[in-house]
This record gives sequence, structure tokens and C-alpha cells, in this order.
Amino acid sequence: MGFFSRGNGDGVSEELVWQALATVREPELGGDLVSRKMIKNLKVEGGRVRFTVELTTPACPLKDQIQAECEAALGKIAGVPREHIEIEFGATVRPRGGILEKAAIPGVSHVIAVAAGKGGVGKSTVAVNIAVALAQEGAQVGLLDADVYGPSVPQMMGVKGQQPAAIATPDGQPRMIPIEAHGIKMMSIGFLIGDSQPVIWRGPMVSQLLRQFLYNVDWAPLDYLIIDMPPGTGDIALTLAQSLQNVGLTGVVTVTTPQQVATLDVLKSMEMFKKVNVPLLGIIENMAYFVAPDTGKRYDIFGSGGAAQLAEQVGVPLLGQIPLGIRVREDGDAGQPAVIDAAPDAYAETFREVARRLAARVSVMEYA
Repeated sequence: MGFFSRGNGDGVSEELVWQALATVREPELGGDLVSRKMIKNLKVEGGRVRFTVELTTPACPLKDQIQAECEAALGKIAGVPREHIEIEFGATVRPRGGILEKAAIPGVSHVIAVAAGKGGVGKSTVAVNIAVALAQEGAQVGLLDADVYGPSVPQMMGVKGQQPAAIATPDGQPRMIPIEAHGIKMMSIGFLIGDSQPVIWRGPMVSQLLRQFLYNVDWAPLDYLIIDMPPGTGDIALTLAQSLQNVGLTGVVTVTTPQQVATLDVLKSMEMFKKVNVPLLGIIENMAYFVAPDTGKRYDIFGSGGAAQLAEQVGVPLLGQIPLGIRVREDGDAGQPAVIDAAPDAYAETFREVARRLAARVSVMEYA
């Protein structure tokens, strides 16, 4: 008797289970879970069904939907009650394929730049909290502070004053060990210079430093390397964008505030990335609105709707709207990412939802 026709003594066969699961579609990538080989370790014993759904990212925002549809299909087609179904979730973040693989950073599956058309929109706050949120979801994450003129990652991650160690590889080449905190690996020029020491460099020197941070740091293994980019569209930002494109940049997510003054600059930034063939992953609207803690009344301090209009104009998704919260600012100053704070105005769940949507967007672009 073949594998697919074995029964379990209670009227449930593996064949029926596979048939049921083959009707469940992957909600973002398309295709069914069976044909996409996402069902692993299927066991049908004593009327009970156990299996693992292997996702393309541990930060998948649709786990609950997939589980509910699997349970419904097994009940309808195979007659298995929900209390007899045990579903686990795993994830394998596959590296990018194609010719870019030759230049990819060893052991890093995806490189995601976080950019902004201008300073002051909270780009670094978003980059830090997205990185930590992805790590909370189970991903292996690194954070590279490429904003060399205003490195804020050491302060915001609570590791100010630390210095990376160095080791020698078997071929004698020096390699830096990234600083670790909150479950992620970090590198920043802020670890190498004093607080009051300015960085007076032109584009080529910055590009050379970035290359060292990419290739001479012991990053591996990482599912995602988040890069906090310098703001604007000047020489430094353009040079870094071109350098990152050459090493297989997965894409860029752009941070803005709602007002037109900000979104106009963001449009220019996104056009710059398009000119150097960097995929646009989406837009995040930061400081989208403010909710007064004493009255609960909402105030659109910087206007409203700017990011949504821009996303529609450019043809990319709006990944989320993050409110202006007092605790978000306080946590950044205190070296504690807001995403680990349970206070209501830290908006931790909002940051996590944005991170899940970003991870889903990467999966759709890479695997659909």
C-alpha cells in the first residue's frame, strides 16, 4: 500500500490530508501549500494530524490566516476536527538568486536599506525598531549604521561607548566582530569615534568605509541586514546606493512624515534609487498622528494622507503608519528600542506589524 493511501485506523488517511492541504493557497505568494513544498513532517496518527508549515520568513503577517484555512480544509475534506490538528510554523529565508549572488555579502540572505528624502523624519528610529521587531519574530538580523555623519544607532540601542573586537581570518585578513544587543548584530562608525569627533569625509571615503563594514564584519548568518542610510539625495547617499546595488541590495524602504514638504523630498529619493536600479519595497509614514494621552483625542500634527498619496503615485505599498509617541522618543534617548516597551504610546505592536509587512513584501518580490 502506498504512502498516500495509508490509513490510521480512524478513517483519516494521509492521502485525504494531502488533498485537503493542496486546496490551501499561500495568500501572498500564490499557489497551494503542497505544490510550493511548504508542508513538512506530516504525521497522521490515531486520528490526529501534525505538520509544519515552512514559511519564507519568520515574520510572516498571515500565520493566523494560513492556520485557520488549513484547519478548515482538513475539517471539510478529511473530516479532522480542529482539536485533533497540530500545526507548527518554521521559516527558511532563502538568499537572493541570480547574478547578484556573486557579489552578495557572505552568509547574508537579504540587505534592506532604510532611507529618507530629508533628515528629521525618524528614519533611524524606524530602522532600529524594524530590526529589533524582525529579531523578535525569530529572524537573524543585523543593523548597519551607514549614516556616518549622524550615527545614532549606538545611542538608540543602548550600546554607546562599546567598541567592536577584531579577529584574524585563516588567511590572515582582519575581521570585526559586531556589537550585539536586543538580539541583533550592529556596526556603526559611532563605535569607532568619540561623541564630539566629526566625520569630515567625501563620498569615496564613505563608500570605502561602507564596503569594509559590509565585507570585513563577521555578520553571518543573517536573514536580514538592515542599513540605516544617510538622508537626502546628495553625493553620499547616491554613492552608497550605487555601492549597495553592486552587492545585491534586496531593496529600499523609504520613511516620510505626512506633510507635503517631506513627501516631495521622498519622491526625489525614490527616483534616485530607481535610477540606480534598486527595487522600491514600500513607504513607512512616521509621526503619522498624535494621540493625546490625557484625552485620547487624535491630532494630525503634520497633516494626513501624504504617504498614502505618494505610495499610490509611485506604485508601492504603504507598509504602515507609526504615530508620534512620547515613549518612542524617550526610549530612543534611553537606549531602549520602543518595540520592546509595553507602554501604549511606545506603539510596539505597530512597529512589529510594519516589520511583518516589510518581510512579506520581500518574500513576494523574491519568491512569487
